[in-house]
Amino acid sequence: MTDSFALNPFVSIAADGTVTVTVNKSEMGQGVYTSLPMLVAEELGCALGAIRVEPAPVDPVYNHTIFPFQVTGGSTSVSSEWDRMRRAGADAREKLIAAAAAAWDVDRSGCRAEAGAVVHPAGERIGYGQLAQKAASMSVPADVPLKDPTAFTIVGMPTRRLDSPEKVDGRAVFGIDAVTPGALTSVIARPPVFGAKVKSFNAEKALAVPGVRDVVAAGSGVAVVAEAFWPANLGRRALEVEWDEGPLARLSTTTMREDYQSRARTPGVVARKAGDVEACFAKALKQVEAEYELPYLAHAPMEPLNCLVDLRDGECEIWTGTQFQTVDREAAARVAGVGAERVKIHTTFLGGGFGRRANPQSDFVVEAVQVAKAVGKPVKVIWTREDDIKGGYFRPMAYHRMRAALDSAGNLVAWRHTLVSQSIMKGSPFEALMMGDAIDETSVEGAKDLPYAIPNVLVDLHTTDVGVPVQWWRSVGHSHTAFAVETFMDEVAHEAGKDPYELRRALLESSPRHRGVLDLAAEKAGWGRPLSEGRGRGIAAHSSFGSFVATVAEASVGPDGKVRVHRVVCAIDCGMVVNPLTIEAQMEGAIVMGLSAALYGEITLKDGRVEQGNFTDYPILGIGEMPLVEVYIVSSKEAPSGVGEPGVPPVAPALSNAIFAATGKRIRSLPIRREELKKA
Repeated sequence: MTDSFALNPFVSIAADGTVTVTVNKSEMGQGVYTSLPMLVAEELGCALGAIRVEPAPVDPVYNHTIFPFQVTGGSTSVSSEWDRMRRAGADAREKLIAAAAAAWDVDRSGCRAEAGAVVHPAGERIGYGQLAQKAASMSVPADVPLKDPTAFTIVGMPTRRLDSPEKVDGRAVFGIDAVTPGALTSVIARPPVFGAKVKSFNAEKALAVPGVRDVVAAGSGVAVVAEAFWPANLGRRALEVEWDEGPLARLSTTTMREDYQSRARTPGVVARKAGDVEACFAKALKQVEAEYELPYLAHAPMEPLNCLVDLRDGECEIWTGTQFQTVDREAAARVAGVGAERVKIHTTFLGGGFGRRANPQSDFVVEAVQVAKAVGKPVKVIWTREDDIKGGYFRPMAYHRMRAALDSAGNLVAWRHTLVSQSIMKGSPFEALMMGDAIDETSVEGAKDLPYAIPNVLVDLHTTDVGVPVQWWRSVGHSHTAFAVETFMDEVAHEAGKDPYELRRALLESSPRHRGVLDLAAEKAGWGRPLSEGRGRGIAAHSSFGSFVATVAEASVGPDGKVRVHRVVCAIDCGMVVNPLTIEAQMEGAIVMGLSAALYGEITLKDGRVEQGNFTDYPILGIGEMPLVEVYIVSSKEAPSGVGEPGVPPVAPALSNAIFAATGKRIRSLPIRREELKKA
């Protein structure tokens, strides 16, 4: 490509008319390399086909608009960049118009930009490529005019992904594909128990493996460095390591479950209090009570973690798929012993993230810098899937105790919700923002902000500290609170003798957007219409990341207890839409992830060790199990909100409620166990 001229930090234009859009969000399958350029193209006045995408370097100018660092997460890519990317396109447009007006010596007010060119009042045209160099030096008002959304021709239109061709033909570079001259490959012998430390190691047998070049201590483990992945992996198998397993060597899911259950029966730190819950329970005609438990979950992205580091001459160059550029750069600088400005991160495509690649400790980046520093050569550290599932970070285990009070008319008058879980925010860069009054807001989100009009509500929390590393997992706290809230709401409806859809609807009168998706999903799913014998239909609705999602699942249970999900109908209100195809794809992916977690997802510990290791014992939904999925998008003029995560929370409760409708068996713990359903 010819030289490109920067009109602002986000838009550059080459002499041949190619527009480069610098995207400050990581592309991990959610479509930001298409949706964000669409915002620029809309305001700039060019075809999407003229655009190429470049990942942003680490620089404060590319920081998140809310957080003081560069990060992709929280389903905020479009909502945070909606205004900034449009303004970047409009700024470039106005500079191009100013350059053309100067070239023609005419008043700029008579010129307009369209289809990659500026048009003269008399009809003459100059392409953006011819104007780019001059436009780069032009100044325009800071508050440039933006298009009225009613005039959009790109935003809101179904648009195929710009990055699909290179991913199909193999040109796309993921972190695991990254290369640099002379780079070696390393795998690390990792602690078998969280917190364990190396007492000693014998590298003799590992060094005897052909291709192994070195064995070095690295953080909490021992790195085997080789010419390629396979000899490094064989060398690790041959390595002899003696571990000091530490105090967590006796940790087990069984004892943790007992502890969580016990805590749930005592008052916690109050997260929300409205009315007088205890007085209502004292005089309630009927009380409903249930307890729900959810396991640790692994992120299990398709591309295992990896990081390539070249540390030389006071410079540190890194290639990796990261969601957390600023934090990773600062962590790498500390380990390398250089200033942060001497660290350059190349953000590659991510083969899935789900939060794992936004690690507050920058674990997979830090260890790669440690290894490169130790061996004095460029090194790519690759995690196997077993490494990450057994020794990574997890969605916290959670326990919920729910109580509800009904009056003589069957009205829900009081709600008590006690949660037990670990904090993911404590010690993270978000701690000051998300931790207040001893409450981790992500532990109670979806519970504290209950949308239903219940006059008396008490939500409290027990925060545990058990030593298992945890961090955000797709939809964060909503992934477990929605299950408890929406499954219990069905139980309450049953005890009150009311239709679960109608009960929710009545309680959402003051939440029109929440009620809107509930109504749409119920209508499209044919709520109330008879189903085939043996099938049940369940509904759930939940709001997260500014969006509203309702899900209806149809399911049956075979004689062997196997659950078959036949159909899932999803309705979403995420405000103004940039690319409806992206929203549909994200909802479909969220449904797969939600079903996988509900049916199979479980990380358990015994003797301090994670018992699962790969898709053989931590499975995801198979193609033969995939239900018919329908996605309906609410037309809205509200500001754009989250899409990547909000589809997950309602899935498990909708499925659990469908199973109850089909069998009369309540699901109160995940994953759903076939042996329990055989008894139904």
